[in-house]
Amino acid sequence: MARILVYNNDTNRMETYYRGLSEAMPYNTGRTLTVNEFRGSSQSNVLWTEKRVMQAWNSQRYLFGGPIDVGFAFKRPYEGGHGNQSQHYAGTAFDVGQRMTNANRNRLRNSAISSGVWSYVEPTSLTPTWVHFDKRTCK
Repeated sequence: MARILVYNNDTNRMETYYRGLSEAMPYNTGRTLTVNEFRGSSQSNVLWTEKRVMQAWNSQRYLFGGPIDVGFAFKRPYEGGHGNQSQHYAGTAFDVGQRMTNANRNRLRNSAISSGVWSYVEPTSLTPTWVHFDKRTCK
């Protein structure tokens, strides 16, 4: 069982959910993202994200039109594997498509870029074997 903290951008409030690892993340449509997929390799039983990130995932999954394999999403800073200011630590980033063919990964990257729902999509030159997208706060 995981405790999931979700910042609701519409109400400016934190919400708390308790879900099993095989259950869908809060605000997830069509059970396309389970708690375990979002948690990835993190060992934490307390996760956090934002409602707008889950809504962006729903849109991306719909626009892509097929399953999206999630390698990493949430990470705690002490678990490492990412830079000091990684959006994974905020629960607002996804590294996906590690098991896709290059053609499907490129299709996914192009879909993420053209969707307009992500603040940042990493270029192929930086992530050639996966697709990184996130919903960072830009000012």
